[in-house]
Amino acid sequence: MKFCSQCAHPVVFDIPLDDTLPRYICKNCKTIHYQNPKIVVNTIPFWKEEKELSVLLCLRAIEPRLGFWTLPGGFMENNETTKEGALRETEEEAGADIVMGDLFALMNLPTVQQVHLFYLAELKSLSFAPGLETLETQMFTETEIPWDEIAFTSTRQALELFFSDQQKALNGQSRLHSVDLKRLVYPT
Repeated sequence: MKFCSQCAHPVVFDIPLDDTLPRYICKNCKTIHYQNPKIVVNTIPFWKEEKELSVLLCLRAIEPRLGFWTLPGGFMENNETTKEGALRETEEEAGADIVMGDLFALMNLPTVQQVHLFYLAELKSLSFAPGLETLETQMFTETEIPWDEIAFTSTRQALELFFSDQQKALNGQSRLHSVDLKRLVYPT
């Protein structure tokens, strides 16, 4: 940041009075420009049939990670709750009709200044279609998932936790997982 978004004067990077961290400060209008983590909201859309559990994944049509598989998700918008954002992203990216469930996982990604939330989401039907940011949508069981083609570390972690908890999830029980991902690893 070089200029103030309020008055267009140059900003300095300094610790404001009564603060402990450096921030961008406008010396002209005294505005402090806080830079905080972005919230990414996701769903884990699942379908259960007898004892078989599968999840809906989206093949990314955009960068970053074009051509890799991910769960439906994206940045939260203003004026929506995290659950509303996750529902919106699922409709936009996968055209899926879901029943929103509980918050399943919260992942802190400090190296990229993001917080990722993953909600359980039961599919109402197997009717879905790729949205503008998706090349393909497909259901996968745990053994069918192309694990080496998963776009993001947080997505992989959420899927691993989901399948390791599958008996609890199938019985309607869930527990919140809190994960700190300080090292991100992406397949090449």
